[in-house]
Amino acid sequence: MSGSLVVNEIYLSLQGESTFAGLPCVFVRLTACNLRCSYCDTAYAFIEGTRMTAELILRRVGELAAPYVAGGDRWAGQPRLPLVELTGGEPLLQPAAGPLMTRLCDAGYTVLLETSGALDISRLDRRVRRIMDLKCPSSGESDRNRLENLDDLRATDEVKFVIGTVEDYAWAKAMVASRNLAAICPVLFSWVSPLTPGQRDPSLRPVPADHTPLSRRELVERIIADALPVRFQLQMHKFIWPPDERGV
Repeated sequence: MSGSLVVNEIYLSLQGESTFAGLPCVFVRLTACNLRCSYCDTAYAFIEGTRMTAELILRRVGELAAPYVAGGDRWAGQPRLPLVELTGGEPLLQPAAGPLMTRLCDAGYTVLLETSGALDISRLDRRVRRIMDLKCPSSGESDRNRLENLDDLRATDEVKFVIGTVEDYAWAKAMVASRNLAAICPVLFSWVSPLTPGQRDPSLRPVPADHTPLSRRELVERIIADALPVRFQLQMHKFIWPPDERGV
C-alpha cells in the first residue's frame, strides 16, 4: 500500500528524554530496526506492527492532541503541544516516514525524530528536529555509525550517546572533542538503564567482555570532573512507570 507504514504503537505520554524532556508528546513507534544494540529496550518493535495509512496515523495523532488544541492560549509561548515524535525501531527504514513527518510539520506540530544515526538524515524536512544517536562501543553497533550525518547537523538537532561502560565514556568524550559537537547542537549523555529479563531479546549484541560497567553516578561525576559541555539525561518515563511498560 503506497504511502503506508507499519506501526507498532501510537500513544500520548511525556517526553522522557532530550531537551524536550517532561513535555507532553504523541509517540508514533514504527516497526523494524536494522541494529541490535546490546541495551535495546524496545525489541518488541523489531517485528510487531500493523500497517496503517498516513491519513489514519494523522487522524490518531489529532485525536490524542485534541485536548491541547482545545486549551487554546494556555500553551502560548511554547512549541505547540503535544510534541510528536517518530521513534522505533528505526523510523527511517520506512520510506513513507519522511513524507509523514512533512505532513505533521505542515499541520503545525513540533516534530521530533529519534534515529540511530546509521541511516542518511540529510533528506528530511528541515523543520524536523533530529535526535541522532552515535552508537558507543558497548552497543555492539558502533561500526554502523554513519559519520557523514555529522556534516548535516543543525542547531535544532541533538546528538545522543548512550553510555554504559568506562570505554563508552572515553569514546564519547573523544568524539565530542574531535568533532566539536557541542558548538553545533545540544549533546546528550544518556546512561544505559539495565534491561529487565523480559527485555533481553536473544538477538541483541553482547557487551564486549573487556568493558567495565559505569554507574549513573560515576557517569555524572566524570562529566563534572572533565567539565564536558553535555547534558546528562535519564529515561524519565522509567522512573514514573515500570521500566518495561509499553505505551508510556
